[in-house]
Amino acid sequence: MKALWLAMLRWPTVALIVWGCAWALRIGLLQAGAGSGLATGAAVCLGLLAIVLVQGRWRRAIMALGFPLSWLLVLPGSQLPSWLWLLLLLALIVVYPLRAWRDAPWFPTPADGLQGLAEAAQLQAPRILDAGCGSGAGLIELRAQYPDAELVGIEWSVWLCLLSWWRCRRWARISRADLWKMSWADYQMVYIFQRPETLAPALEKAREEMRPGSWLVSLEFSAAGLAPTKVLQGAGRRPVWMYQMPEPVGRSRHKRN
Repeated sequence: MKALWLAMLRWPTVALIVWGCAWALRIGLLQAGAGSGLATGAAVCLGLLAIVLVQGRWRRAIMALGFPLSWLLVLPGSQLPSWLWLLLLLALIVVYPLRAWRDAPWFPTPADGLQGLAEAAQLQAPRILDAGCGSGAGLIELRAQYPDAELVGIEWSVWLCLLSWWRCRRWARISRADLWKMSWADYQMVYIFQRPETLAPALEKAREEMRPGSWLVSLEFSAAGLAPTKVLQGAGRRPVWMYQMPEPVGRSRHKRN
């Protein structure tokens, strides 16, 4: 039962449940004799109240706007056919498969989102991996910081992988791969822009595979309960959380002796 409850709270399952409950509430109130305005308003309020279940501005916006947008599509007199929702969903699945949503929905790295990274982590001729490169926006920002680096991007979505390859093909190596199955051992830095829940297993993977002194860099989301090595912050920008891989315990003791 606990495992089922935790699965229900994962994104985007929680959004689908809230949208379904909003529709059920509206239909139930209408059948009970409530006016259309009251029933619709109550359903909208349910979506607004449910944003406490998720973190992040984009997720909360999606949660709150899901029901109102679907209601507008089926509103009497609307020129938009109701099957448009299904068409949009199928297009989203084609571009961004459901398996990839377990890691992160597609939100590109913003322009100048990694500003100051090269100063904070000074690397000589680095080999850098963008784990989940999406459309290539993160690779572009990494190149701006490390113009001499060997940049590698992996992406699970076929279509986004092709888009990233087209944008970055002259100076980066792009391939379709699962970020959890490939090794991170050969990289001095791994950059991720994933979900909050993804960072803990990503950090565990980095500690198991990456060399001491290398970096795991996460845009916006931090590892709960673990202090980062460095944080890049500023007005109007998303924080960049930087975790440097430590020396193995046995090696550290040997050096002290």
